[in-house]
Amino acid sequence: MNSRDSLKRLDVFLSQKKTLLSRTQIKRLIEKGNVQVGGRKVKAGMRLKENDVVTLTLPKPQKLETQAEPIPLTILYEDRHLIVVDKPAGMVVHPAAGNFSGTLVNALLHYCTDLSGIGGVLRPGIVHRLDKDTSGVLVVAKEDFTHRALSAQFKERTPLRKYVGIVFGQIPDEGQIEAIIGRHPTHRQKMSVRPRKGREARTHWQVLERYHHFCLAEFRLQTGRTHQIRVHLSSLGHPILGDPLYGGRKRLVAIEPLLLRQGL
Repeated sequence: MNSRDSLKRLDVFLSQKKTLLSRTQIKRLIEKGNVQVGGRKVKAGMRLKENDVVTLTLPKPQKLETQAEPIPLTILYEDRHLIVVDKPAGMVVHPAAGNFSGTLVNALLHYCTDLSGIGGVLRPGIVHRLDKDTSGVLVVAKEDFTHRALSAQFKERTPLRKYVGIVFGQIPDEGQIEAIIGRHPTHRQKMSVRPRKGREARTHWQVLERYHHFCLAEFRLQTGRTHQIRVHLSSLGHPILGDPLYGGRKRLVAIEPLLLRQGL
C-alpha cells in the first residue's frame, strides 16, 4: 500500500480497488477473517498505514443447500450468462431468518441450477435486490464472471434504475432528495435518515399523474440503499401508499385491505 492510501479505512480502500466486490461483500469477508493486514485479522474500520500489506482471500464456493421449489417465474430475458426476471410483490428475494422457502432463489434453483456462487449458499446468482413488497426487474448471474461484472456496474452506478410509486399528498413536479440513510436507532427492521450515521443516498422523482390525495411518480435511484425510496419519501412527509413500515399515521384504513402490496 502506498502513501496515497494511508489513513483510509480498510473497507473503503478495498472497495476502491478493482476487486469487483461490493462494499457489503467486502465487509462480510473482513468479518469472516478473509481479509488480513500484516497477517492479522482486523476490523473493517481499521485505518491503514503506508507499507501495510493487505491480503484478500476469496472463499471457496459452497455447496448449495437451499431447496429448489417449483414456483412459477416470469422470465423476461435469458442467455448463457444471465437471467432477467420479473419479481412479483410479496416475494422475498433470497432465504433469510423466517423466510427459508418461497423465495425467488428457491424458484430460480428449480428453474436453473447453474447459478453464480459468489453470493454464497443463500444468495446464488443474486446481484441486487428488491424489497419484499416491491415488484420489479432483477438481473441474476449464471456464472461468477458475469456476477463480478454486474456487481462492478452497480458499484459504478451504471445501470439506470427506475421505479413507479403512489405517494401520499402533493409533491413538486420534479425534485431530488439527498439524505444519508442508516439503520434506525431503536427499530432494527427499519432504516432512517441519519445525518451522522449512514451512507449517502440520492433519489430523483418526477410526477406522472396527480389525484386528489395522491401523486403517481417515477423515481430514479443514483444510489441503492435499503428501503431508499420509502425512507426518503417518508422523511418528506409523503410516504408510499400502503407502506406498513414507513407509512406512519398516513394510512387509508378503508382501502388498504384492498391493496395487495405497497404502492411501489
